[in-house]
Amino acid sequence: MGTEPQGFHEDCIVLAHELHRRGRVDRRTLLAGLAALGVVPAAAGGAQAQGTREIRMVNWGGIANQAFGRFYGEPFMAENPGWTVVQDSSGPSLGRIRSMVESGRVTWDLCDSSSSSSIQLGALNLVNRIDYSIVPRDTVIDPSFTLEFGAAPYSFSSVLVYDKSKFPEPPRSWADFWDLRKFPGTRLLRRDALATLDAAMLSLGRTKENLYPIDVRAALARVRELRRNLIFWNSGSESEQAMRSGEAVMGMIWHTRAKVLHEETQGRITWEWNQGILQQGIFVIPRGNPAGEMAQRLLASMLSKPEPQVGLLQFLGNGPTHKEAAARVPEAFRIFNPTDPANAAKQVVIGAEWWGKNYIATNAEYLDAITG
Repeated sequence: MGTEPQGFHEDCIVLAHELHRRGRVDRRTLLAGLAALGVVPAAAGGAQAQGTREIRMVNWGGIANQAFGRFYGEPFMAENPGWTVVQDSSGPSLGRIRSMVESGRVTWDLCDSSSSSSIQLGALNLVNRIDYSIVPRDTVIDPSFTLEFGAAPYSFSSVLVYDKSKFPEPPRSWADFWDLRKFPGTRLLRRDALATLDAAMLSLGRTKENLYPIDVRAALARVRELRRNLIFWNSGSESEQAMRSGEAVMGMIWHTRAKVLHEETQGRITWEWNQGILQQGIFVIPRGNPAGEMAQRLLASMLSKPEPQVGLLQFLGNGPTHKEAAARVPEAFRIFNPTDPANAAKQVVIGAEWWGKNYIATNAEYLDAITG
């Protein structure tokens, strides 16, 4: 597996289409869910209607849809006549944002990113500070969801998934994940240091209060302990298939994929919220974006309303970040919500500041350790 690992937002779009192909969601629900992820159509032929102005949202979808969605796009456009939100599936990597900004030819307004990338981009002066006189800061469940250079309208978790049929008693922690004697079998880890090394440190007894800074040497040594019993995944579908096929008996995967497996197997394959790594679905605004302040206003709309976030949870499992959202989640979906108070209390919010400063070097060391 030499390809670059897939990001969570990219996997959400892949998962949406997988669910549609499997008959789990209809086309209208698919389009609405994609719109909540920022996948909304450009005007026909790429031309703007007369008197209409664009806000270009960039993600990893690669798909142009034929309908505006009801979660984020429609409410914003209803409140802002003359503006339309369009989709650009170019893939807003750090390198592409940097190239665009430094060339002075910025065409993007709002980009799916991550907490650590937003800090790296901010340090390079490539993105705008979030204007918290426009974007609401007091609506989110935790301050880490509203960073200096990015804000998060959704969340996700890396969790311990396992096959209950393989063990007389289930694993409950990352220490159990590392215990080959009590819990024999092949494990899954992502081909990326982010969240993986956090779990390694938790397995060594670190608490969420003293998890950071990560002791990289100790964490890498901990991963090497399992090397002969590990499979590394690049995409969410790979992680799901390895559990489905029985190739692995447990693993660290995104909670959205754990939800699919849980439902498909009637709970035989399930997951543990304890010591999950809760992460921010951050959006950033490239410096010099053509829509200017309106990108801040679109981001504000995404953070200010709990109902669209609840809709996205019901569609794919992405966690809401609005503090009023959890109470509005239907009972049947609360077990899948990473930011439900009962579930969030068991988890660790990822250390965005530490990863923002250390990701590039640490991930290079991690890749060397697992491939050497």
